[in-house]
Amino acid sequence: MSELFSKWRLGLSKTSKSAFGRLANLLGATEINQETWDEMESILIQADLGIETTSDVLDSLKRMVRDQGLTRANELRELLRVDLRSRLITPPALNWNTRPSVILIVGVNGSGKTTTIAKLGKRFCDEGRSVLFGAADTFRAAAVDQLQIWGDRLKVEVVAGAPESDPGAVAFNAIQSGIAHKIDLILIDTAGRLHTRFNLMEELKKIYRVVGKALEGAPHAVWLVLDATTGQNALQQAGAFKDAVNATGVILTKLDSSARGGMAFAIQRELGMPILFAGLGEKLEDLEPFNPEAFVNGILDS
Repeated sequence: MSELFSKWRLGLSKTSKSAFGRLANLLGATEINQETWDEMESILIQADLGIETTSDVLDSLKRMVRDQGLTRANELRELLRVDLRSRLITPPALNWNTRPSVILIVGVNGSGKTTTIAKLGKRFCDEGRSVLFGAADTFRAAAVDQLQIWGDRLKVEVVAGAPESDPGAVAFNAIQSGIAHKIDLILIDTAGRLHTRFNLMEELKKIYRVVGKALEGAPHAVWLVLDATTGQNALQQAGAFKDAVNATGVILTKLDSSARGGMAFAIQRELGMPILFAGLGEKLEDLEPFNPEAFVNGILDS
């Protein structure tokens, strides 16, 4: 367990040092005053919690300070830890009762979808499940090639189509292949698209419908990949994808490259979707199931 927490602490070091690192000086043996609250507000906003979430946190802390009669700034640290933890949803257990179960992976360009699919594929294979990849990002030949390389490396079959072919047809064929070969999990890659492009979002809705026609009840999960380095900008993206294809969970990538890890709290507040996995590095093993306790400890223990 200590090794796991160390991995989170290392992966969140940029967020911890750049923003929350200032807490060590702030929450010293001084009295709580208006300057304390102003500085804490600045730290939380800089960490990308967002204005609304920051305001909620401060209101909660002030209430606890008042109710408990606290006067010293160093007494705020544990209160902050408890409050931040309460704002994170514990991710649900992943139960794959349908065979095959279909997971649709969505997100904007550059968020890390294809690499994330590879990391998920390795994790599920290591758990003893059979996996198939559907390369439905047909508009970017490099995406298909990249997924094929990962598939070869992991010994996972990849169902692809011709360049610029109908992505819905690729998704359909992937599911048919998965059914025929009695695969446990089918991960379908989709083209990265800006949430502001109406026609592209409509196409994503079409893939969603096609998947449902290929297998009743599918997709069994729709996971939205968000790049942690984009901070608050990711929230608009997330809302659009949630509305378009009923996204059921978030995978937060590139946390190790970001000083904006606080966006996790804004995601929970604004979207109410659980964060299922977090990317803590570039290796295949660096996609971790989201651990709220490890996350909060990682950003606060600078």
